[in-house]
Amino acid sequence: MILQAESLTIHYAGAPTPALSEVSLGITPGSLLVLGGPNGSGKTTLLRALLGVLSPSTGSVSIDGRAVASWPRRELARRVGVVSQREEVWVPLSVEEVVTMGRYAHLGPLTPIRPPDRAVIEQVLQRCDVVELRTRKAETLSGGEWQRVRIARALAQEPQALVLDEPGNALDVRHEMEVMELIRTLVDDGMACLLITHHLNLASRYADRIVLLDKGRIVAEGTPTDVLQEEILTRVFGWPIAVTPWRAGSPQFIPLRSGEGAGEP
Repeated sequence: MILQAESLTIHYAGAPTPALSEVSLGITPGSLLVLGGPNGSGKTTLLRALLGVLSPSTGSVSIDGRAVASWPRRELARRVGVVSQREEVWVPLSVEEVVTMGRYAHLGPLTPIRPPDRAVIEQVLQRCDVVELRTRKAETLSGGEWQRVRIARALAQEPQALVLDEPGNALDVRHEMEVMELIRTLVDDGMACLLITHHLNLASRYADRIVLLDKGRIVAEGTPTDVLQEEILTRVFGWPIAVTPWRAGSPQFIPLRSGEGAGEP
């Protein structure tokens, strides 16, 4: 287990109930774990705890069996790459310069980029299909291009695990699919991956397991078929939902209009 939470509880000062309560999960090499749930369910709090930004009230988080709080930040960056939900381009860097930033987890503050670092940079540019963009300024990229560049930067850290928070947010269909295909390829090559997303229909076609949060608790976990069930989704999201199988049995859900019933045309 690369990243693991055990009985994690987080209680914000002044809040009447915990933001997270007794949450346990883990990610292993070569698997994609999807974390979903309604707004306010605790996904962001859980992510911050997993990365050592928040300290739990009770329970623990470990990476490679070692408490996350004991990892120096540079060493932690060599284990876990993070692609956050939002990131604005604030300096006029080229794509290659942005990706090169990922190598600083392996370098001292004044250490120049070495030939082995350049080899890693070249590899991840290829892997994320952004080689032809290498000289482009980041601010000129489309949303999908920018997401692939950010994933390449995280991969330049040579992490064992990748954590992505809503990587398809604000992307059109093609670019979102390209990002999901890339994530699945990385997982199939042995990467451990945690993906946070509201797009559970899409995630169900790529995920090995889904964990569904509601009010700070895990309410369902397992394969997409185990989790994406009408009764579970209707209860968690507070809206009537029908579920139908897609190719290869991947479940897809449809929010119903008022007056519609599951199974009606």
